[in-house]
Amino acid sequence: MKRASITFGMFLAMAGVTMLQAADTPAADSSKPAALNFTMPGITGENVDLSQYSGKVIMMVNVASKCGFTPQYEGLEKIYEKYKDKGFIVLGFPANNFRSQEPGTNAQIEAFCTGKYHVTFPMFSKISVLGDDQAPLYKYLTSVDAKPEGAGDVKWNFEKFVIGRDGTVIARFPSKVKPEDSAVTSVVEAALAK
Repeated sequence: MKRASITFGMFLAMAGVTMLQAADTPAADSSKPAALNFTMPGITGENVDLSQYSGKVIMMVNVASKCGFTPQYEGLEKIYEKYKDKGFIVLGFPANNFRSQEPGTNAQIEAFCTGKYHVTFPMFSKISVLGDDQAPLYKYLTSVDAKPEGAGDVKWNFEKFVIGRDGTVIARFPSKVKPEDSAVTSVVEAALAK
């Protein structure tokens, strides 16, 4: 008689327990584009499979509430509003990696972004974009040689990664380049036109 083996995940599923996939765990589905092959916790705690954004042009940004670049939230919202009906989305990833400029809880971050900057694009739970505890999403993003910034560690808050409709990282802009800068919008518009 052959015995069935049960994995821990199967045991939890049979017991009615749902395992949440952590921010540091890729979705591990080879049918999804690499940049979207992750499940990340949203700002309110729900799990978000990034592959739901397949077919869109995406801007992923590591954000912070107490940074000299924090006013870029306004530009991020403007570019999102301008292009969202054409298939563009901004995804905000709060991170406290640089001079502790994102010290708040997820609830505080959400209240700040929506209250002060009227952010309506999706925000995610605070993650690490640098160092030993770097989220695998950012390990992947920083490994891609996307111009003009190229591969390598995130250097500061508000670095922008643009992902094309096919899930390929097509551009990376440093913090000092504003979201509504023509260098950024020309990449977004070209990607939306494909």
